Amino acid sequence: MATNLTTQPPVIIGENPIVESPIVESLIAPAKSPTAAAIAAAEPVAYRRVYVWELPVRIFHWLNALCIVVLAATGYLIGNPQAIFNAPEAYRQYWFGWVRFLHFAAAYIFLFNFIFRIYWSFAGNEYARWSAYLTYKRAQFKDLWGVITTDIVPIHLHGKVAVGHNYLASLSYIGVFFISLLQVITGFALYAGMTDFFLPRLFTWAIPLFGTDAVVRQWHHLLMWAFVVFTLIHIYLVFYHDWVEGRGTTSSIIGGWKFEKDEDLQG
Repeated sequence: MATNLTTQPPVIIGENPIVESPIVESLIAPAKSPTAAAIAAAEPVAYRRVYVWELPVRIFHWLNALCIVVLAATGYLIGNPQAIFNAPEAYRQYWFGWVRFLHFAAAYIFLFNFIFRIYWSFAGNEYARWSAYLTYKRAQFKDLWGVITTDIVPIHLHGKVAVGHNYLASLSYIGVFFISLLQVITGFALYAGMTDFFLPRLFTWAIPLFGTDAVVRQWHHLLMWAFVVFTLIHIYLVFYHDWVEGRGTTSSIIGGWKFEKDEDLQG
């Protein structure tokens, strides 16, 4: 399997296989629509329910998504203040103060959620562990190339199916990990000058490292757009795989379950 780097097989639950319709297969394949005789003669394909994403992973995912949306929206307004409201006296409005408060509150949630995910990469199941994200074997690089030639450069119609993340997704999440780390460092370094709380002051070393506050702020802003681009690509690929493979990719991050062919589980 594409993402199983451990020797233990995945947990398979469910006695009755789910039969895949040949009509669904015809929607994926470039061939002509099957005839009634071909449908009648086709062999059913057995699917099994596999519990892939544990509850802590799902909570992390949606909490992280919410934080990114709030941080990106409020961060953009902080960098480019808009005259949304006006009043004769400044004390009669405080909308920009709320924007800053939401940004800082979301930043703390993002940080602790990020720390928890690092912990769960050691405590979670085989699909959540850090070892599932590392590509270092020749066979894994071959699978990575297979994903690229299927998803990015569509040379092949079908690639090897991964139960958890495929290796291209794993590689992108490693990149997101470092982007998140840089966002935490640069964001709290900027915030340290506005608070006496000890936690942001742990990152004051970043200002002299980058040079000036302005440089740190610029990097913080650019990394925000990296999150925006990643989110758009991520959503597209999730729905793409859900449509092409029909394995419940989208719903799996809500309920935790995927539907896998017996041949893929044994591959």
